[in-house]
Amino acid sequence: RCSRLLSPSSAVCVLCRRTQVNPDICGETFTSGGLCAHQFCLVSSLKYCFVCDERGATISCAETSCERSFHLPCAEDGECVTQYFGQHRSFCWEHRPGQAAEAAPSHNNICVICLEPVGDSTSYHTMMCPDCKQAWFHRGCIRKHALHAATMRFFCPVCGGRAQFRSKMTMLGIQIPVRRPSWWDDEEYQLLRERHRWCDARMCIYIGGRERLLLCSSCGSEGTHRYCTFWATNGNSWECNTCAGAGTGKRQRAACRGAGARQGLAAGARGGLALAMRDGSLFCPGAACSSC
Repeated sequence: RCSRLLSPSSAVCVLCRRTQVNPDICGETFTSGGLCAHQFCLVSSLKYCFVCDERGATISCAETSCERSFHLPCAEDGECVTQYFGQHRSFCWEHRPGQAAEAAPSHNNICVICLEPVGDSTSYHTMMCPDCKQAWFHRGCIRKHALHAATMRFFCPVCGGRAQFRSKMTMLGIQIPVRRPSWWDDEEYQLLRERHRWCDARMCIYIGGRERLLLCSSCGSEGTHRYCTFWATNGNSWECNTCAGAGTGKRQRAACRGAGARQGLAAGARGGLALAMRDGSLFCPGAACSSC
């Protein structure tokens, strides 16, 4: 019976003979009867690794005519690929599946995950979204993203592609765990799932109270009712003062061009602006507004 090792950093795998390995590649460390082994090292026989030339290689290339074997921790150094589905086939650098060079990243293009430069073409370490062909990322970055996002939330960070994106990534050796995202049960994440439900206008004039509002199109952390800020009735988006002031988007101007539009409800009242009721909220009926 095997059990998970609480301190895997001090354990030596009996198969790959390594202590310090990347758990994203080798999986968890298990122990039984005083012997330790990595999760994905427990798959094959012992041979010489063509990468480090040491005994204990547990992986063999799935290509029929190929006799190369390698340790799982050596896979990245040897640019090998292991597919974490079906028969769990592995391939050496020569026979691994790759991406067709349909496009090349633009000059000084960056990884959309770590924001560091990527290679000038698709390779083992530089990958591209097969859907939009606009998202470029490092293998290590998309692998880490897949392990955290899992099947429930793993998709292209740019275009949101799912089916073709996942199929291609798994074929190229990216493991996508079948579970909920790693952050799903995090208490701090629960706050991010709550929608802002309060009108932040200085004076809320909506008869239904401060709920049922429109959120800032940039941050989503502030909200208002259409007539609480004299928002343009034909506008498709609204931004709070913080986002509009920071230059993240275009501030929506007032629809009513009378005194109440620029100076607020109080100025409108002083100028004789009449407010009528429509659909549960206040609006300028036009008669008291010289330019409506």
